Amino acid sequence: MADDEPLADLVARLSVPQKAALCLGSDFWHTAPVSEFGIEAVMLSDGPGETAGEHGSVPATCFLTASALGSSWDPDLAREVGAALGAEARTQGVAVVLGPGVNIKRSPLCGRNFEYFSEDPHLVGRMAAAVVDGLQSQQVGGCVKHFAANNQETDRMRVSADTDERTLREIYLPAFEHVVAAARPWLVMCAYNKLNGTYTSQHRWLLTELLRGEWASTAWSSPTGARCPTGSPRWPRGLTWRCRPTTGQRPREHRRGRRRNPGRGGARPRRRPGAAAGAVGTAPRASHAGRDRAPRAGPARCGADHDAAQERRRAAAH
Repeated sequence: MADDEPLADLVARLSVPQKAALCLGSDFWHTAPVSEFGIEAVMLSDGPGETAGEHGSVPATCFLTASALGSSWDPDLAREVGAALGAEARTQGVAVVLGPGVNIKRSPLCGRNFEYFSEDPHLVGRMAAAVVDGLQSQQVGGCVKHFAANNQETDRMRVSADTDERTLREIYLPAFEHVVAAARPWLVMCAYNKLNGTYTSQHRWLLTELLRGEWASTAWSSPTGARCPTGSPRWPRGLTWRCRPTTGQRPREHRRGRRRNPGRGGARPRRRPGAAAGAVGTAPRASHAGRDRAPRAGPARCGADHDAAQERRRAAAH
C-alpha cells in the first residue's frame, strides 16, 4: 500500500468481504491480510513483560513486571521501559504488544497480580499511560487490558463481576479512562469475565456507550486471546475484532497437521464403543463417581464447514 494513499479512499475501494476480513484473525497471532490492496497481516505478541517473535520463542529481554514497575512511582521510567519494549518488538516483526494490564489488585490471591501495577487507580493510570506512550513512540501499538473488572483468575471464564456503577467509576474504570484519554492506545482488550451478568465482549454499555461514546475512543476492541464466549447469538456489541475467522486459511507453517473434530475442540474423531466401523461419535465418559453420563456437546465452532461437518457426523451415526 502506498504511504501517501489516503486511507479513506482505500477503504472505499474495498468490498464488504474485504472490509470484514480486516476484523478477523488469520491465525492466533495475526490479523487477516487483504493482499489485493497490499494490506499485510499485523502480528501481535503477548506481553507486557517481554515479546515473542514470529517463529515462537526467541531470545528476549525480560523487563520489570508491572508490580515492580508500579512500586517505583516513576512514570518516566515506565515510559523508558515501554520504549525499550517497543524497540525490541520491532526487531521481531511485532506490531502490537498485548499490554499493559491495568486491572486493580483487589485481592493478593489474584494469580496475575504481578502483571498489574497497583491497587490505586490513580497510580495505575499514570504508569500504564507512560508505558503505552513509550511503546507507541516506536510505532508499536499498545493494548490496554483487561476491560473490565477482571480481578481474579479463579473461574475467570465464567465468573460475573457484579458491581454497581459508582464502584466501577471510582475504582475499576479510572485507570482505563486515563490511558484511553492520555495515551490513545491502539487496542483495548476485553476481559474473560462477565460484568453484571453479561460477557464483557458482548457488553453494549461497556464497549459502545462508555468506551466509544463517553470516552470517544477509536481503539480497536478485541476479545481476550481472540476468544469469544461460545454460542454467541450475534456479533458482539461494540467489538471491532471478531473472535474467530470464518474466511481465509492459516499460513501452512501455522497449521497443526491434525484432523479436527468440530465437536471436540481439535481431538481426533473416535468410534463409539460397539458401533460399526466408520461410525464416528464421542464415547461416554465416567463421572467422578464412576457412573456413565451422556456425551457432552463440544464447543460451538465458527466457520462455513461447521454445518457440513455436523451433517457428516449425523449420517455416519445412522
